[in-house]
Amino acid sequence: MLASITVRDAVLDVLRAAGVSTVFGNPGSTELRFLRDWPDDFRYVTALHEGVAVAMADGFAQVSGNAAFVNLHSAGGLGNAMGSIFSAFRNLTPLVITAGQQTRALLPAMPFLYAEDATVLPRPYVKWSCEPARGEDVPAAVARAYHLALQRPCGPTFVSIPEDDWDRPAEPVTVRKIFGEFGADPRALDVLAAEIAGAARLAIVAGPGVDRDGAGDALVAVAERLGAPVWVSPFSSRCSFPERHPRFAGFLPPVRAAIGRTLARYDVVLVLGAPIFTYHVYTAEAAFAATTRVLHVTDDPAVAAAAPVGTAVVATTRGVLEDLLRRLPPAPPRGAAAREPERSPVPSVAPSDPIAPAFALQAIARTLPPRAIVVEEAPTHRSPMHEHLPILAPGSFFAAASGSLGWGLGAAIGAALAAPDRRVLALLGDGSSMYAIQGLWTAARLRVPVTFVILDNRAYAAMDEFGRYLGFANAPSFALPGLDFVRAAEAFGVRGLQIERAGELEPALRAAFAADVPVLVSVAVEAPENRIY
Repeated sequence: MLASITVRDAVLDVLRAAGVSTVFGNPGSTELRFLRDWPDDFRYVTALHEGVAVAMADGFAQVSGNAAFVNLHSAGGLGNAMGSIFSAFRNLTPLVITAGQQTRALLPAMPFLYAEDATVLPRPYVKWSCEPARGEDVPAAVARAYHLALQRPCGPTFVSIPEDDWDRPAEPVTVRKIFGEFGADPRALDVLAAEIAGAARLAIVAGPGVDRDGAGDALVAVAERLGAPVWVSPFSSRCSFPERHPRFAGFLPPVRAAIGRTLARYDVVLVLGAPIFTYHVYTAEAAFAATTRVLHVTDDPAVAAAAPVGTAVVATTRGVLEDLLRRLPPAPPRGAAAREPERSPVPSVAPSDPIAPAFALQAIARTLPPRAIVVEEAPTHRSPMHEHLPILAPGSFFAAASGSLGWGLGAAIGAALAAPDRRVLALLGDGSSMYAIQGLWTAARLRVPVTFVILDNRAYAAMDEFGRYLGFANAPSFALPGLDFVRAAEAFGVRGLQIERAGELEPALRAAFAADVPVLVSVAVEAPENRIY
């Protein structure tokens, strides 16, 4: 019989065995037993809001490739974090989220600071949710949550822990190695190879799953072997394909009719790790013509089952691409190498006052250091970003797949903590910044050299644009006057720069990117044109 240790000791040993030495949190009284006598081999990253803590963990996990651990406070703290948990779920980010629960002896009397039906609150945006029946079962529950978070499709898991459980006796728990990648049925690969060989005109649609799987190089090799154009899926949250590669065709909009018009010219479309059936507004037209054969590769059986058309292959993207490379002929199949029309060069944007968003993004592209990571939450400016701030390498771009705001500022801090040797740019809108502005305090406290660039058009401009697109009028004002991001940054301990003129922008960005501390650059930009789709 093994000597007993405490639940707390056993959980910390689980994290050590899993390679998790950073804990993100915004704790309360029900977490104090876990936090006392904090061990020197762990880093605790404190956020001033639970949503920021989860977003930091999300960015950290995506960049590090391992699940991240989050420590929240009972029902209220978990509730505050739900927006970021929703984003982590849509991002397919592996997180182990814990929240404190009141002492077990008090639970029958509905005490202060307790969570009723604690496991229900985070659903359906966690893969697994548990409050162990016994305190001694907590370490095994945390280990199981870790393993499940990393199984495909990845995602957050949740464990509710009564506060007196931490001191109970427990036994050590083994953290096992579980390999998450899985290949396709050989019969499915035969179908893919035959469809590709028979295509008169083939296109590839790539999504964030390509980058999550580390399949970027394999996709480039397949696209070059086939001579096929590569479109990037709507709202792609990662670098799906290098945007200056000759095979890069452009970005698909999140509207069925527009996708249909774009892809109508192809008879076979190979969809790789992409939420191709995720749309933003309804249109009656179909996304694919009846004559188009769709081949859909995804690691999520639920996504495969929900797809309205196409042949689905449930497998991880990298394995499928590597198998296809072994099966494809050395020369492009008949007709597949037909070249797309050359993409027109993106014209340079002239400086102007007030500053055009496109000029600001062009200035960022000119000054961004090599190997930089871009974390984006500026939805109004996504279209000019695609044109003027090209993403060129795998693992260099992250955005929220959910569309929910408040993720980007914290995620950028987490990304920087995971990759201290790389510069991180947080590209933010003024409206989205205010959902998580208190995250600047954590950046200042840890001296994380993130460059926060806020494109300030003094409005929820996406709402104005979207209303015009839909033909809606007479909505309440979406203006956001009077926000002073420089003063807010300085109040949290971050240096702030206000840029009003185009000539000031590039020197300010170069200085901010060279700093070894966080810097916020607030750029006053003019209202964008109506260019959502």
